[in-house]
Amino acid sequence: MSILRRALLSGAAAATCLAWFAVGGTAAAQAYPSKPVTLIVPAAAGGPTDTVARLIAESMTKTFGQTVVVENVGGAGGTIGMAKVARAAPDGYTIAVWHIAQSTAPALYDGLKYDVVGDFDHLGRITDVPMTLVSKAGLPPKDIAEIIAWMKANQGKATYGHAGIGSASHLCMLILMKELGIKMEGVGYRGTGPAMNDLISGTFDVMCDQTTNTTGHIKDGRIKGYAVTTKAKVASVPGLPTLDSGALPGFEVSAWHALWAPKGLPKDVTDKLVAALKIALKDPKVLERFAGLGTEPVAEAQVSPGALKTYLESEVKRWDAVIKAAGVKASN
Repeated sequence: MSILRRALLSGAAAATCLAWFAVGGTAAAQAYPSKPVTLIVPAAAGGPTDTVARLIAESMTKTFGQTVVVENVGGAGGTIGMAKVARAAPDGYTIAVWHIAQSTAPALYDGLKYDVVGDFDHLGRITDVPMTLVSKAGLPPKDIAEIIAWMKANQGKATYGHAGIGSASHLCMLILMKELGIKMEGVGYRGTGPAMNDLISGTFDVMCDQTTNTTGHIKDGRIKGYAVTTKAKVASVPGLPTLDSGALPGFEVSAWHALWAPKGLPKDVTDKLVAALKIALKDPKVLERFAGLGTEPVAEAQVSPGALKTYLESEVKRWDAVIKAAGVKASN
């Protein structure tokens, strides 16, 4: 075979290989997800955000045909977990479900290692969760009037638990104490999962926590429920009044959850994640579990990158004022 013919054949083979790799590479890029996806929850297992995240992960697993694995990365009010997300590759294989604490972090932490708006792709809100004022089962008060009187009479020695500085459970108690003009000693945990365990065992006195974490324990009598923090009563705990209805007119606090990813996702990956989230929020199993936990999905218009980014920016401003007024700071 001539040198010229061999060169021509070699060139043709090389061109064929290059074309194959180009097509294969494009197909692989379009095949997201082609391996398991890690969904980071920046709190301990067993808490309300963990519950929401696992329901979403289970539905997304069915949609994607790939396992969505929940990884709990607790500590420092969620900033450790969200810093890990911010540093991850923007390929869609690391995502996060987190809540209202994303909007409180800038005011709480000096030298925060990420920008809560600029370092993430905002995929969509998931749910707004009512809060409940609860206590250990052995505490004497029987209703909202009695628990408020008890907290006032025992301020300085009464204790409350929370999931870390700046968590929804912490913010709720800050606002409650401000409205009542009292101070109580806070006991911080790496999530409301372990905090709830200690409330059930009687380690501290009261807590303000999401219905996703309190409903079952209230019904089972392991803790006492006194009131909900939304202006409307909550179907999962119909016997609890609202704080707004008499005890504290105008009182309203709820926790919200959303889905994030590292900044810079390819558009097709973003579109697939948002679509999978929308499917999850219509999944009958998710809806049933949400209803039993006293919450429901947000309106579909809120399940979008633009809507979440706008909402987060407004929440950052709102909580900045509240936290500065309370004089609270946290260390990360």
